[in-house]
Amino acid sequence: MRRPSWGLLPWLGGLLALYLIAPFAAGIAMTGTADWRGADWPGLASATLVSLASASAATLLVAIGGIPLGYLLARRPGRGMALLGFIVQLPLALPPLASGILLLFLLGYASPLGALTHGALTDSFPGIVLAEAFVAAPFLIIAARSAFASVDPVLEDVAATLGHSPASVFLRASLPIGGRAILAGMLLCWLRAFGEFGATVLVAYHPYSLPVYTYVAFGSEGLPAMIPVLAPTLAAALAVMLLAWRLASGRQTRPAVATALEAETVALEAAPHLPAAPAAMTPTFGFAFRRDLDGFTLDVESRVAARRIALLGASGSGKSLTLRAIAGLDRAAGDRLHLDGRDLSAVPPEGRGIAYVPQSYGLFPHLTVERQLRFGIDHDPAQAAFWFRRLGLGGLEARMPGELSLGQQQRVAIARAFSRPAGLLLLDEPFGALDTPLRAQLRQELRALQDEVTTTTILVTHDPEEAFLLADELILLGAGSVLQAGPMNAVFARPANATVARLLGAETVAAGIAIAEDEIEIPGGLRLAVSGPPLLPGSRIGWSVRPDRLRIVGAGGYPCTITTVHPAIAGRQEVRVRLADVPLRLMQDAEAMPRPGPALLAVPPSAIQVWAAACSDLGEPPIRL
Repeated sequence: MRRPSWGLLPWLGGLLALYLIAPFAAGIAMTGTADWRGADWPGLASATLVSLASASAATLLVAIGGIPLGYLLARRPGRGMALLGFIVQLPLALPPLASGILLLFLLGYASPLGALTHGALTDSFPGIVLAEAFVAAPFLIIAARSAFASVDPVLEDVAATLGHSPASVFLRASLPIGGRAILAGMLLCWLRAFGEFGATVLVAYHPYSLPVYTYVAFGSEGLPAMIPVLAPTLAAALAVMLLAWRLASGRQTRPAVATALEAETVALEAAPHLPAAPAAMTPTFGFAFRRDLDGFTLDVESRVAARRIALLGASGSGKSLTLRAIAGLDRAAGDRLHLDGRDLSAVPPEGRGIAYVPQSYGLFPHLTVERQLRFGIDHDPAQAAFWFRRLGLGGLEARMPGELSLGQQQRVAIARAFSRPAGLLLLDEPFGALDTPLRAQLRQELRALQDEVTTTTILVTHDPEEAFLLADELILLGAGSVLQAGPMNAVFARPANATVARLLGAETVAAGIAIAEDEIEIPGGLRLAVSGPPLLPGSRIGWSVRPDRLRIVGAGGYPCTITTVHPAIAGRQEVRVRLADVPLRLMQDAEAMPRPGPALLAVPPSAIQVWAAACSDLGEPPIRL
């Protein structure tokens, strides 16, 4: 239901609209009394052609420099660029006659430039173009800056990792995405140039442009002769405005015929699988990056030998920044990056052979699904068709990104990443925007894909469950540094400290003593069996356990006390227990019907995480639940 508007708003808006329409109505009313036969049609035609040509030339001249300038203003922050942006808008604030005087200082006969050109830049067609360009340029520059500011920089990053050079990224991604707004700015620039009078009459009185001709005709013939003179001006303005409206309201066109990708897919039906890749040795991967940012320092270094790697950490730990540095999207002196013996430290992102799937998936809004998969510089049509079919994207070839579900968008992004040769696939929290059922489904799909390819994958996540499922090697980050790195099982069994244990999903952290190589004693005197690397008997340790690994049993468990049983939700009950002097939480099937009081708790040795405790760990009491 539409909310009622304030009663005064239609009146205020209507009064202004009426005032803007009234002059046109008055002009139309005068058409019957106009002297159409007495008009100087040859002179009017000449002036119209001059204005049409000069406005077009001025717009083209402004576009050549104004569009790149708008991009720089949008992408290069800093006081210098802000000052430049302020200066290039000054012609908007100046009276047109003042603009003309300033141009005479630059172009007039007495100026060095005027003397060099022998006055060719005044009282000439080039003078008209230069005058119109000066007053009209801010319209295009402002529009271009706004257009490029609205382009997600992530899309430019994705284009770079798909093999495009900076120039190609600008021409094939940034410019097409912001194209509609830029074209609208060009139309406004053209209209301003077409109607310019003040600067033009001072800089180039001859040949007559249409505004100057109108001024001269009005001075010599008066108001009754103006209707024929105004006709070409109104016609040109109306045509350009209709074109601008058409551009603003138009929709992206999409191919309605069978696509090349469909043809490739059909051709692959006879050979439903790509040739199997040769068995590859476990790749080696190493990096070292340092960034000093405002209030944050990233200083990370690691070397691993694995094909499935996860960067795990809390928000703000530097995961995404590290991933961007690996892709070459954020480069700095001293960076080191090695992949399978190749030194990629100085290689730009388009040459690294690294595929990148950002959190937003990075689909280009101006491209259909088919063209997304073919956007890579060195994409393989057969690979694109294979992954298109393998990921269940049939029938979506002509759809735009806005017409896809989040799950479909993710599949398109992954298919695009696999459609070109890449030694490394970077996934930046690819499941963050998905609901729980879809997240679980796509996790399993990605896990199956990892088994089908030899590409090394690096997953950024804050969810340990994702890391456990999709990685063999784990790199944990915190506050811009590496907290711990190593094989998944080894890191889980022996986290470096309590912080790492919590990142791995532990809720309760407690102190203890190593009694034997595979046994610890916890507060209250209870001894627990543990697995993993042997412990040093007599050493002080910290320990934790994940709640999803605990359960109440009828026999064979450790004695505990059930303190609280919460009502069942979806067949599961939250149960709180005390194991010796340590409070724990677990989720239990409701069918077990646990009750408060003494019970037995199954604690698998592999579920217990143990680390050499620092004083801060030992001094930290268990979390009270």
